[in-house]
Amino acid sequence: MRILLQTQPLAAEAPRYYQLQLQQDLLGGWTLTREWGQQGGRASLKREVFLERDDALAAFEHARDAQLKRGFRLMFSQGIDSPYS
Repeated sequence: MRILLQTQPLAAEAPRYYQLQLQQDLLGGWTLTREWGQQGGRASLKREVFLERDDALAAFEHARDAQLKRGFRLMFSQGIDSPYS
């Protein structure tokens, strides 16, 4: 599951983005990857590993909701499960 969030672009500045990706690893755990930065600039990356899907999904939804409250807008969503379910 993957979503891309982005801020409204300003005239003199490139938009900021925040990407969340949730994947199952080969051992049955779950990895939540967060990537954020300014388009065309330096990015930051953070990975968290979870043993249970429910815990990983809760962290995914919490991170998504926090960025939506900060003014980011959903630009792209991909995955079997809808991120809004």
